[in-house]
Amino acid sequence: MFLMLYLLIESHLPWLEAHHLGFFRIFTREQDPFRQVLAVMLAFLLCILLGPPVIRWLQKQKIGDLAGFDQAELDEMMKGKRGTPTMGGIFIIASIVLSTLLLADLTIFPVKMALVCVLWLAAVGMADDWLKLTAGRRAGNRHGLTSLEKILFQIGLGVLLSYFTYQHGHNVPDAHTLYFPFFKNLKISLNQTGFIVVGTIVLTGASNAVNLTDGLDGLAAGIMAIVSSSFLFLALIAGQLVLAKKLLIPHINFGEEMAVIAAAMLGACLGFLWFNCNPARIIMGDTGSLALGGLIGYIAIVIRQEFMLFFVGGIFVIEALSVMLQVGYFKYTRRRYGEGRRVFLCAPLHHHFQRKGWTESQVVVRFWLISAMLAAMALATVKLR
Repeated sequence: MFLMLYLLIESHLPWLEAHHLGFFRIFTREQDPFRQVLAVMLAFLLCILLGPPVIRWLQKQKIGDLAGFDQAELDEMMKGKRGTPTMGGIFIIASIVLSTLLLADLTIFPVKMALVCVLWLAAVGMADDWLKLTAGRRAGNRHGLTSLEKILFQIGLGVLLSYFTYQHGHNVPDAHTLYFPFFKNLKISLNQTGFIVVGTIVLTGASNAVNLTDGLDGLAAGIMAIVSSSFLFLALIAGQLVLAKKLLIPHINFGEEMAVIAAAMLGACLGFLWFNCNPARIIMGDTGSLALGGLIGYIAIVIRQEFMLFFVGGIFVIEALSVMLQVGYFKYTRRRYGEGRRVFLCAPLHHHFQRKGWTESQVVVRFWLISAMLAAMALATVKLR
């Protein structure tokens, strides 16, 4: 699958470059950050245009959320989402890919790998959504791909992307160094094995964390817009030699291209929020959440800001940890005491606060505010270093 996607992109490069993709290809790397601003606007407009026909098609196919959970109280709170079209990630990913093809330098190797990343994970998410919303609907449950199947696809992609990114970075001075926020001189030079392990953990963890956060109207898309905007700025800084040295950010000479992709993600998430704000007309599903998480993880790997992603995407991290803690503690207490006990009323964490009495809009807006503060603090650490 990896080779097929890469060859598909590679085989169309001569045609794309020969035709210059019309008006948009007149903008060059010397015109940054204008390309990034244009990428935000273009991805947003593409989402606005693609949204209504995709929603109508999904409604026609009866691809709607089952809104079934393992707790009766949660089922009651979420019953309003039953039948809401899912797989909205289709037009999120389409907007990101089209904007990247139109505005990014397609001869840059990490750009091609980013396209492979987002298409691979979108395909996995689409398969999962389709199974649980067709076969699962007939069986009366929400089961799609198993957790093991999804994690194997994610790990496989992480290993392949990390390996080829490492090999391609031999002539880039900072491409194999692991940097730490807050600390000026703390950094670790990674060998190939270390790079692959770190890259796979980051990509797989980010993909799953965003997937777990996608449970309320506007929650995942809004937080992802904030995270994408932060990495847009970080990638722009990384691409500018003078600015990167001044702020002690690793200089990656194709950072501007990663900024184009981050900008496309920002625009696509904002465009999707047009339809996903409460009450949502569509849900992104695994098609969007797995791909968005994996793509922001890959951008972090390329510009050497893995730990910054952990900080900026703090809500994603907390949501994922809440599930791990809940499941782990439940299994432990079941073995020890004969019955499972819970740390939270419900996991992921956003459902815990719903059970505590917060409305859906309160949870979403408050999580957005926390994400915005984390992003501001993270960007402030750049100057602090």
